[in-house]
Amino acid sequence: MTGWLGAIIVGALCGWLASMIMKTDAQQGAFANIIIGIVGAVLANFLFGSLLPLGANFNGLLGSIIWGTIGSVILIAILKALRILR
Repeated sequence: MTGWLGAIIVGALCGWLASMIMKTDAQQGAFANIIIGIVGAVLANFLFGSLLPLGANFNGLLGSIIWGTIGSVILIAILKALRILR
């Protein structure tokens, strides 16, 4: 799934899943879920694709959702540590 529309849809799904896991869903709206999902996917791609050899299977819709959700959880944890999210 390529293109901006695909990135927005997958980003929204990843951000929403991560907000449910990290219990920040009440604080975030749809726009925040999209931004956190897209930035989380980029973060996961950098961490697990560039720094570690784990991101080799990043292709495909399911892989994008899994890695994007993991990256979004990491991003929400960082935002919680910085007290941007509660």
